[in-house]
This record gives sequence, C-alpha cells and structure tokens, in this order.
Amino acid sequence: MKDDRFWDPEISTAGRDKIRQVQLDCLKDTLKHCYENNAFYKKRIDDAGINPDRFNDLKDIAKLPFTSKDDLRDNYPFGLFCTPLNSVVRVHSSSGTTGNPTVVGYTKEDLEIWAHVLARIMYDAGVREYDVVHISHTFGMFTGGFGFLDAAEKLGALVVPISGGN
Repeated sequence: MKDDRFWDPEISTAGRDKIRQVQLDCLKDTLKHCYENNAFYKKRIDDAGINPDRFNDLKDIAKLPFTSKDDLRDNYPFGLFCTPLNSVVRVHSSSGTTGNPTVVGYTKEDLEIWAHVLARIMYDAGVREYDVVHISHTFGMFTGGFGFLDAAEKLGALVVPISGGN
C-alpha cells in the first residue's frame, strides 16, 4: 500500500544507514564523473591524492579539494562544466560585479533531479495539488526560484511566481 504522506517514501522514510549509503553512492558517482570529464577537476583530484575508484567512506569527503570563487572565475565561462555544452539546457550567471561572472549550467537530468528533490521536500511539508504556491524568490541571478517553481508544478499545485527585484 502506498504511503501518501510522502512524495518518495523510500527516501523520506529511509534509515540513517540507507541515507548514508545513498549519499556515498551519489558522491562517488559525482567524483568519478568530474574526474573523467574535466581536466581541471582531474588535476585537483590527482593533486589531492584521491583515487575515485577507492573513495569508499563519507569521511573521505574531508580530503576533497575546495572549488573557490576564483576557480570559477578563472575558468569562465564554461571551463568547469563536466558535460558537453550541447547537453546543457539552462545557464544561470551572476552579474560579475566583483570579477568575471559565476556561471552555472544545468542539464535536463539536473533540472529533473532538482525538481524531484524540492517536490519531495514540499510534499513532505504538506504541499498538495490543490494548494496555491507563491514563489517569492527572484527569477534573476538567484537560481532557487526556478527550482521551487518546477517542483510546485511537478506537484500539480497552482504556482504564483511573484517577486520583487529582477
């Protein structure tokens, strides 16, 4: 019998061990993808002495090198993308008021995952298809408004995207 209290009962009701395993699996997939698809990240991961095939504990996250704002700017606009540009379906950018703009690209799969995750959060918090959801985030440089819009639409709610600013 389906548990209607949760959008994704398998994840929303998972125990701590299951959650940690999902986190580790996703992190390993991301690490391997970055390593295999971007020279910048491959060098960073190699320089940190990390072998993506031997990354087997969430505690190993402390060994991962940070990506700084300068890294993003120095590799502007698409140098840190880990997917071919023709698979990117949405790009968001900062204004660049303090340097090169910061660019973030999303594939169709990225957007689907983002909408699913936020739909799960909203559903588990009580949002349903008969609700009206006011999205007050801006739809300019801050990308969060789009995630909530897509999630609320995925739930079938009536969406009212009204915000101040851009």
